[in-house]
Amino acid sequence: MIARASYFTRTALGGMWRDPFVHVVAIASLAIALFGFGLARIAGAQIDGLVSALGGEVELTVYLKDGTSPEDVAKLEAALQQRTGGATKVVSPAEALGRLSEQLGTQGQALTELGANPLPWSVEVMLPAQARDAESLKALSQTLRALTFVDAVDYGADALERLAALSKGLRLASVVAFAVVFLTTIVVVAATLQLAIYARREEIEIQKLVGATNRFVRAPFLLEGMVQGVLSALLAGAALWALAVFGAPQAAKVVAFLALPSGSKLVTLRLLLELLALGVAMGLSGSVVAVRRFLRS
Repeated sequence: MIARASYFTRTALGGMWRDPFVHVVAIASLAIALFGFGLARIAGAQIDGLVSALGGEVELTVYLKDGTSPEDVAKLEAALQQRTGGATKVVSPAEALGRLSEQLGTQGQALTELGANPLPWSVEVMLPAQARDAESLKALSQTLRALTFVDAVDYGADALERLAALSKGLRLASVVAFAVVFLTTIVVVAATLQLAIYARREEIEIQKLVGATNRFVRAPFLLEGMVQGVLSALLAGAALWALAVFGAPQAAKVVAFLALPSGSKLVTLRLLLELLALGVAMGLSGSVVAVRRFLRS
């Protein structure tokens, strides 16, 4: 086993050394695809952060009917805290009118001419990030509206649904784009590797004549694909790191409202490991396609 592993390694590295142009093209193709994948992952993380920031402090407001007992209000507060994990606050009609007057500014003076305060008692819930799911809030609002002492429920349904649709659409677009790039890169890598395999066709034919199995013939080329994947991942990771370190500060000056993190935090260890795993998978996939075509011909 050790002897075979040593032979496969020498054959793979020797083949890459003897025909560097083909392998450089394959590595460059993989590196470009991985670089695009890394950019998409970084952009996706920043878009998720932007969507979350646009969501701000999502607040659910439960408007109560006149005559609601303090016991019902206390039970409602406890139930909302338990279900959402957010902080609750009971707002009196006078406090609500004062807020409205401040929001209207100079026009708020017109509220003083009202004979009676038309605003009801309400319970406000500051929702944490994990409780801002549009579907969950919709179900919660339906449950609250079924209570006899609840008049209305407001949580900014339209805004939340639009943000959720935006996030879902961006994720779907990223998946489709990556699938197209992945398949295209495999085709390119397979085509370039076929040139290297064709250049060593005499060596392969001799191996087949002396009894080498397809698995034995295939092994060095699969190892070449793995090496190409590792090298391409290193190149893509280095390019992303350089772009993050030197390009992110300049981008942050142009779009300061996005609050981009420092460059070194954009390229995480998890992203580098994803690039490595994906590079190896793509290199192996291209090698498998190329060798299978040659052995069938």
